[in-house]
Amino acid sequence: MSDDAVMRNSSLDQSLEDARRIYARGRPNSQRIHEEACQSMPGGNTRTVLYHGPFPLRAEGGKGAFLTDVDGHDYLNLLGEYTAGVFGHTDPAIVSALKKTLDGGINLGAHNSSEARLAALVTERFPAIEKVRFTNSGTEANLMALSTARYVTGRSDVMVFKGGYHGGVFYFGGDGLPINAPFPFVVARYNDTEGTRDLIAAHAETLACVIVEPMLGSSGCIPGKPEFLEMLRRETERVGALLIFDEVMTSRFGRHGASHMLGIRPDMITLGKWVGGGMSFGAFGGNAAIMDVYDPTRPGTLPHAGTFNNNVLSMNGGIAALSEAFTSDRAETLHARGERTRNRLNELFERHGVTLFASGSGSLMNIHPVRGPVNTVDDIADGDDRIKELLFLDLLERGFYIARRGFIALSQAVTEDDLDRFVSALDDVVTVRKSLLPKADF
Repeated sequence: MSDDAVMRNSSLDQSLEDARRIYARGRPNSQRIHEEACQSMPGGNTRTVLYHGPFPLRAEGGKGAFLTDVDGHDYLNLLGEYTAGVFGHTDPAIVSALKKTLDGGINLGAHNSSEARLAALVTERFPAIEKVRFTNSGTEANLMALSTARYVTGRSDVMVFKGGYHGGVFYFGGDGLPINAPFPFVVARYNDTEGTRDLIAAHAETLACVIVEPMLGSSGCIPGKPEFLEMLRRETERVGALLIFDEVMTSRFGRHGASHMLGIRPDMITLGKWVGGGMSFGAFGGNAAIMDVYDPTRPGTLPHAGTFNNNVLSMNGGIAALSEAFTSDRAETLHARGERTRNRLNELFERHGVTLFASGSGSLMNIHPVRGPVNTVDDIADGDDRIKELLFLDLLERGFYIARRGFIALSQAVTEDDLDRFVSALDDVVTVRKSLLPKADF
């Protein structure tokens, strides 16, 4: 390591320690609540992705695109509830629908008209979904989709990709998690067209399905190459396996989601909470012949239970989401806004000559302390995690909330003026911290 690198490394450690101290000093209520929460929850936490040191931010409320913490600080929320909050905090159509639903009574324990209306809207919005079933989360939707594929094909194996995330029990970063669901997984390399084709051929007799995110979301917003995703469609058809697109995140892309944007029709698609108005929600659907295995009017079909599968809050929230709050036109507008924003960030990094890169597609992006492009999780493996934390803390002090890992999910409540202010703030952060960032050779 050169003398300059050693000095930068030491300065980075000191700067991060100082930033943490400034963060803690300005948020005594968050610290107090965290310490109290540690008495009843492991680590004071029940949602790991939100945790960050020295203690996590505690929210008090939100309005529009702005979040207020328990210490009275306001932030432009650029995290968007990790994609579920595409509407912002107080979209009038969503709020009105939920209030009306509460006034009409909850926990009905019966079929209701709202589930039929929402199902029709889902099948209209996503052409590859001919029939749909509702669940309570994206995790559950993916669990049902994989189980359905194994039943329909009579095969056992499930192909996933390194860096893939399909819910709390389907995480494939590194070597996966010991709490992953115990399916027989075949792990392939994302965007590796030739290697994945060979793996599909090698497991042709036992492969039930391939499940893939059109863009790896939780692992850093890494878009799938069109030729890679098109190969998955061809090869799964060839060997008789099902292709499942996990669009819990990417269903917000453009008018009809990522699959339609790419011109690829998977056998099944899974959806997540924004489609339920940001409530607890998931869905799996696709080819009618596949989904009809859950038709209770037919002999020998499968049951699919779930007390809250058709709960009226999610159903009516979803109706408002698809028909009013986030129409296809609005989705197209947000996607284009995100594209422009990500390009502006990369232009900023290039102008400063620093090793930072924003990957992603549309309204979802991730800032990485690496030189782009980013095509696999291996491309970001050597990024200095301290730099991401420093950017996160510096932006918080300037009134902007992103994920600790550099993830950004724009909501439609975020305006162009808001984004101008964000780009300006990030420009200021990079200017101040430039000596700590590795230089880029563009």
